[in-house]
Amino acid sequence: MQILVLGAGSWGTALALTLTNNGNDVWLWSNEFEHVQEMLKTGQNSLFLPNKFPNSIQPIADFTEAAKQAKDIIVVVPSHGFRGTLEMIAPNISATTRVCWATKGLENNTGLLLHQVAEQVLGKERALAVLSGPSFATEVAKKLPTAVTIASTNESYARDLVDLFHNNYFRPYTSTDIIGVQLGGTVKNIMAIASGIVDGLEFGANSRAALITRGLAEMVRFGVALGGKKETFMGLAGMGDLVLTCTDKLSRNYRFGLALAKGNDVKQAQIDIGQVVEGVKAAREVNRVAKERNIDMPIVEQVNNVLQGICTPVEAAKKLLARQPKAE
Repeated sequence: MQILVLGAGSWGTALALTLTNNGNDVWLWSNEFEHVQEMLKTGQNSLFLPNKFPNSIQPIADFTEAAKQAKDIIVVVPSHGFRGTLEMIAPNISATTRVCWATKGLENNTGLLLHQVAEQVLGKERALAVLSGPSFATEVAKKLPTAVTIASTNESYARDLVDLFHNNYFRPYTSTDIIGVQLGGTVKNIMAIASGIVDGLEFGANSRAALITRGLAEMVRFGVALGGKKETFMGLAGMGDLVLTCTDKLSRNYRFGLALAKGNDVKQAQIDIGQVVEGVKAAREVNRVAKERNIDMPIVEQVNNVLQGICTPVEAAKKLLARQPKAE
C-alpha cells in the first residue's frame, strides 16, 4: 500500500515507521520545507523522533501527487490545523480516498469534534476513522508493545486500518464509537496538565490518584452528554490514555503542568516543551462547551482558570478542595 501521512511530528513519524514496518510505502509530509530537506539529508526526523528511516519512507513538502495516488491518508497534525489541512487535500483526493486521523482535540472556537469537521470538508459519505489510545511516539518507534483503538462508523474501513497497522508490537482494537474515542483523547490532555500541576506542587500520590479518578468521572460525564458510550471511556481511548498521560514525563501535557506548578508562565512553558501542548486549547474549548451544556467539570474549569491567568495553580487546588462534599 502507498499511504500518505500528513504531519511529521513525533507521532506522525512513529505511525509512518509502523506502517513501513508492515511492508507499506509511506509519504511523510511536513509543511516546513526546511524540515523536509533535513529529513531527506539525514534519513531521519532529528527534530522530533530521530529513528533512521527505511527506504519506504519518503519525506515530502508537496503532497499534491501523493494525495492523488494514496488510497489511505493518515492525518497527524495539531487540532488547530486540522480543518486547514483537510481543505488543502480536498481538491486532490478521489471520492474513494479514505481518511483517518490521530489528532486529539476539538476545533478551536467552534467546539466541533474532528469527525464533524471532516464531514463538513470532505463529505459525509467518505470513509472516516480516528486512531487514539495510550501511545507515546518514542515507545512505538522502539517497537515496545502498544495497544490503541481505531474507531469508525464504517466497520470495514476500521478492519482495513487494523490490517495496515497490526504487527507484533502494535495492536489496534476496533470501535464504532467515533464520538467517545475522540472525546477521551481530548479530555485526557486537560487532566494530564492537572496531574502535572499536582505532582509539581508535591501533593503526593494520594492526590494524583484522586485527580485521575475524578478526571475520569468528568470525562465520562462530558463524553456521554455529547453522544459517546460510557463503556468507551473504560477502555484504551479513555482510561488507558488518561492513566498514561497523567503519570509519565513523556507526556507533553504532564510536563507542561509540572512547569506551571514551578512558576513558569503559559507561554514560556509551551516554548520549553517545543511541541504543541494540545491540552491548552482543549481546556478552553471543553470548558466552554461544558458551560453551554451545563455539564459539571470542576477540574477542567480550574485548569482553564490557571491557563487564562484567573488563578494560580495553588489557588485552583484550594478551590477544588473547598467544594461542597457530595456523594461520589
